[in-house]
Amino acid sequence: MNTQQQQNQTRHTIHLNVNGTDYALAIGEAVGTVAPSDTLAHTLRETLGLTGTKISCDQGSCGACTVIMNGKPILSCMTLTVECDGARVETIEGLADADSGELHPLQQSFVDNSAFQCGFCTPGILMSTKSLIDQDPHPTRDSIKQALSGHFCRCISHYEVIDAVCEATAKGGDHE
Repeated sequence: MNTQQQQNQTRHTIHLNVNGTDYALAIGEAVGTVAPSDTLAHTLRETLGLTGTKISCDQGSCGACTVIMNGKPILSCMTLTVECDGARVETIEGLADADSGELHPLQQSFVDNSAFQCGFCTPGILMSTKSLIDQDPHPTRDSIKQALSGHFCRCISHYEVIDAVCEATAKGGDHE
């Protein structure tokens, strides 16, 4: 076997921290590995069993697959897993308190304000708004609208979502 063939057979491993848990994922084509063409959404759902991240359009148009990577919201259906080596990823499963099961204040506010219906796009919306309030604990309604601009939901009005984010940030609906 020549050197090139040996290099092609060498498995590479990438490391991810997802919701506080470290993962070492082998990259390859064999069963039990992450293919070089696998998206982060696929890896989260199919390899790690974190099915809260939804795949809807699978083209980066709807925002349903949004997760937070290194503090920024990203479209996981458009991000290859191999591009995420060393990344810190937060998914919807990581929002609730792991010990008590208590919902994150943002999640509870969504419940209290009926800011979801079918719930399919809700995880992505929650992750985008969580990223926003991590950067700005008291966002304006306009900045909330901007954070939601990449999300497409057929079921709800985004007004309930905006109200929920305002309530979660203890600003109520009285700021513009």
